[in-house]
Amino acid sequence: MQSLLKFITCGSVDDGKSTLIGHMLYDAKLLFADQEKALELDSKVGSTGGQIDYSLLLDGLMAEREQGITIDVAYRYFTTENRSFIVADTPGHEEYTRNMAVGASFADLAIILVDASKGVLVQTKRHTRICSLMGIKHVVYAINKMDLIDYDKNEFDDILRDIKKMTVEYDFESMFAIPVSATVGDNITVVSERMPWFKEGTLLNYLENIDVTDKSDETGFVMPVQRVCRPDHTFRGFQGQIEVGEISVNDEITALPSGEKAKVKAILNTDKEVQKAFKGQAVTIQLDKEVDVSRGCMLVKDVDMNIGKMFTAKLLWMDDSKLVAGKNYYLKIGTKLVPALVMNIKYKIDVNEGNHVQTDKLYKNEIAVCDISCSDKIVFDEFKHHKELGGFILIDRITNMTSACGVVEHPLRRGDNLTWHNMDITRELRAGQKGQTPKTIWLTGLSGAGKSTLVNELEKKLFAEGKHTMVLDGDNVRMGLNKNLGFKEQDRIENIRRIAEVSKLMNDAGIIVLSSFISPFRLDRQNAKDIIGSDSFVEVYVSTPLEECEKRDVKGLYKKARTGEIPNFSGISSPYEAPENPDIEINTAGKTLEESVNYIMAELREFL
Repeated sequence: MQSLLKFITCGSVDDGKSTLIGHMLYDAKLLFADQEKALELDSKVGSTGGQIDYSLLLDGLMAEREQGITIDVAYRYFTTENRSFIVADTPGHEEYTRNMAVGASFADLAIILVDASKGVLVQTKRHTRICSLMGIKHVVYAINKMDLIDYDKNEFDDILRDIKKMTVEYDFESMFAIPVSATVGDNITVVSERMPWFKEGTLLNYLENIDVTDKSDETGFVMPVQRVCRPDHTFRGFQGQIEVGEISVNDEITALPSGEKAKVKAILNTDKEVQKAFKGQAVTIQLDKEVDVSRGCMLVKDVDMNIGKMFTAKLLWMDDSKLVAGKNYYLKIGTKLVPALVMNIKYKIDVNEGNHVQTDKLYKNEIAVCDISCSDKIVFDEFKHHKELGGFILIDRITNMTSACGVVEHPLRRGDNLTWHNMDITRELRAGQKGQTPKTIWLTGLSGAGKSTLVNELEKKLFAEGKHTMVLDGDNVRMGLNKNLGFKEQDRIENIRRIAEVSKLMNDAGIIVLSSFISPFRLDRQNAKDIIGSDSFVEVYVSTPLEECEKRDVKGLYKKARTGEIPNFSGISSPYEAPENPDIEINTAGKTLEESVNYIMAELREFL
């Protein structure tokens, strides 16, 4: 049995999570005298009529005390005679589900509270599903507020039947239900005399004795490399925390994804040299020869790991903005951070019944199964085999906020048999033959800003100078290559992705590409830049104001958009996100075509 138990409390709003833990600490005499005195004084100005408000021990934020709810995760460390504990008291409100998921990610056990007067609620089901998603194998259902139903055994049994029905789909190793009253203190640290029909002891006693030792069949050795340490030319060490197994001096290890092998020359635990290191220890490993290892690589021994770019994952969406297929994010798995694309949303999971629901978008707090593609090969494992090596997060590339957390279900093999063939005639040779530097000049701006007109004149100028060019215009491309795409967000994302891929191929042919697309979203333009290459991408923002664009309205599109005939029209019913740092910016209002073109040509000289 482990001496340390890490657990969380979760459940719906006002189920009594903070009160339960606070009462446990108070009754078990686990508070310092000044904490106890402060609690008693603070309770006098609360909403408990002068009685002790045990939730104040966990709810420390002013907003939490004012509203009487938990907002952020509160961690408490305490020790009894039998065990040490770390508890994360997590919020119950749906708005703060991401905070609950953060708490669940570290825990071995979850205490899910259920209000006895309300029974199993939607948030109870959601938190149970998230606990399973995060790999928690041990759950306790604390049926709280038994005093409100007069300690009725029949009502407790009804709730217990609902819980068993709800948890049948999960592979929890243990599931325990206990009737309690967090306010009164029944069955928390002392057996309740009001419920003689419950014979299985107190909640604290259960927590002190449950065995949560990991029973997985982990073998071998795995250490993600966090940092390469090279203080001088005589020392090169690889630092990280051992996630699986143990390692000894003279053991042969493999560096992934390169596959190079080497022997362990030395192991340092802090500044002390040791002969052996174990799971959970942070160490520095020296090898007997130089190998290709950097942050994000893995050092392994006697273990099979997946190396690839694509996998299927189950994820919890935590962003305020919706997820649609085709969006790009940063994916962090282990110590590796790579750009990644959500290729498709296979289905979302109904939080109530667990049914699979077909969808093309995902909203905050929904759980779904998706296919994900990374820009580079990563080393990973299925979450059910290795929790630390199969869990990941998705990070918004613009805001750097965590958009989702997820687990790897299984690898996708569809790309494993594909190999990029390098040809003898290279991009550099083609560019040299044409005597030019291939670039993609990407014009973005509102409809009617003048992009197509500018691109046409720019190509004429470049052609007259002997340049080899090609124009990709939004309408023209949609009439051919992208005729199967509509104007929903996921279609717009795919439209820009395809254009970027075509632009890259044309740049590889040595051609200067002039692309004219509204491309309203910053992230899509960033994705295009990533595909084409930052050295080859020149962003030109045609910043003609909306009022001027509407005045022009050559195609009559704004009029139709204003009357609702055209949905998702950039600048009217769909947002346009202006570039923050374009390479070139021009407002065509009040300028002649010749003035505008001459200005852009002058600015382009440093790029071409």
